[in-house]
Amino acid sequence: MLSVTPIPALSDNYIWLLRQDTSQEVCVVDPGEALPVIEFLERESLSLGTILITHHHPDHTDGLGELIRRYAPRVIGPVNPSIEGIDERVSDGDEIRVMGRLFEVIETPGHTLDHISYFTPGIPPLLFCGDTLFCAGCGRLFEGTPEQMHKALKRFAALPEETFVFAAHEYTLANLRFASEADPENEDVKHALTECEKARALDRPTLPSTIGRELKINPYLRVDTESVRNAASKQGAIDNDLATFATLREWKNRF
Repeated sequence: MLSVTPIPALSDNYIWLLRQDTSQEVCVVDPGEALPVIEFLERESLSLGTILITHHHPDHTDGLGELIRRYAPRVIGPVNPSIEGIDERVSDGDEIRVMGRLFEVIETPGHTLDHISYFTPGIPPLLFCGDTLFCAGCGRLFEGTPEQMHKALKRFAALPEETFVFAAHEYTLANLRFASEADPENEDVKHALTECEKARALDRPTLPSTIGRELKINPYLRVDTESVRNAASKQGAIDNDLATFATLREWKNRF
């Protein structure tokens, strides 16, 4: 069986560790720093076989050099030559086998232009989406356009609702507070905020989420609803779903 464990890093990152219970070799996703990974591997007597990278930002790649020197893992990532150490560069529709599971690569530009995500449709389905989709939120648009991010999120929304969503940051409380304003009639948002406040008070992760949950609480996946449109209309254009999305994202930047 494949298990996924969060390794907290930096101020609010999660480095996700994938492990089959029949093997001591593991995979990590977006190691923004090396030390937490090394300490976990040594404590659990594990070896690092694979690294998955979603995009070029330092808080997702700064641990690469040290981990490559120590473990010489297979490193898979986007087609971006600025990321040193990648030996398998992949793009939309490519398939890779990791920890016994077949993953599909999904190009998800928006946060950055090189951003990719990794989806495996097994039981259960898993999505490693970096800084594209967060619990109740989405990534800030540093390089891409609202249209690119909206398209990426629509692709995620079409995945099976039972898909576990492994985002790279613990942004859930801030996102839910914004969702409370952007989708004020949504009781699911209120319940999620209460649950996540309790989890964070106990220093527990609020992740993973699921696609089904995000369809209920994430305003960026609910731009076609009356509640979200009414709230967004006070902030900017809501001519169509894309305009509503762009208004929401800009509103969140100021929130």
